[in-house]
Amino acid sequence: MTTANTNSDLLDKKAKTNFNKLQKRLRRQVGEAIADFNMIEEGDKIMVCLSGGKDSYTLLEILMGLQKSAPVNFELIAVNLDQKQPGFPEEVLPNYLKSVGVPYEIIEEDTYSVVKSIIPEGKTTCSLCSRLRRGIIYSWAEQNGITKIALGHHRDDIIETLFLNMFFGGKMKSMPPKLKSDDGKHIVIRPLAYCKEKDIAKFAKLKEFPIIPCNLCGSQENLQRKNIKMMLQDWDRKYPGRIETIFKALGNVAPSHLTDTNLFDFVSLSQETAEQDTLFDAPDIQSPDIERDDDDDNQSINIIKVG
Repeated sequence: MTTANTNSDLLDKKAKTNFNKLQKRLRRQVGEAIADFNMIEEGDKIMVCLSGGKDSYTLLEILMGLQKSAPVNFELIAVNLDQKQPGFPEEVLPNYLKSVGVPYEIIEEDTYSVVKSIIPEGKTTCSLCSRLRRGIIYSWAEQNGITKIALGHHRDDIIETLFLNMFFGGKMKSMPPKLKSDDGKHIVIRPLAYCKEKDIAKFAKLKEFPIIPCNLCGSQENLQRKNIKMMLQDWDRKYPGRIETIFKALGNVAPSHLTDTNLFDFVSLSQETAEQDTLFDAPDIQSPDIERDDDDDNQSINIIKVG
């Protein structure tokens, strides 16, 4: 065997090892999210919303893998909404879903024409499009006995939404990993809530999913969300660990240290009440737990820089 062949075999072995680690990490994180929020229960019929993007492909792949070893029995059905956008490759998703052997449904609704007739040219169509899409998905779920609706939002989506609401909506809220719809009829779950977008992107590339571009409608990505994403990516490069700490904070809320009188009864707080606190608390700064890939350059993080 030549030296070139030996090096090639070593590279192939390392690539396979790294892929297995990545897949195990995603499966573990999805499993943890499912357990933490009781997302999936015995007998559930789960509708996996498939857009043709990296996130929803990864969601379906991981759930199909977990289905084989989960301690509870549940059904999966992949559902795509064909909104009749010009140039949408109608054959891609059916061909893929047949190849992986998962039950699926393609819902055909011409929301594209509706949106274009209402939204002026050049304006962002995402908001109206999303509302129409949600209504169609909810209606189909109700008609077909769906107990859970699974969406492909990941950790980065959740953090971006937090900052969007803080910066532009004056609210401290984000995407919950599990929620009940406004009409009370549906439970929506986000099993990728603990997964990093860069891990999902790497996984999707290695799996060679047939990605369908998200700009077929001609609409541009929401500029505010795009700016938030760039800010967070810059922080991640300059201050490793900051994103992990932000996400951890979402599950470690102290209502008595905020200003929402609906969450904490400040009005009744007095010397006679049981609540106690330390005057002028110092910030609780800790080094975050950082899970890194083998090919990351910086393997050890000791402090978080602020700025």
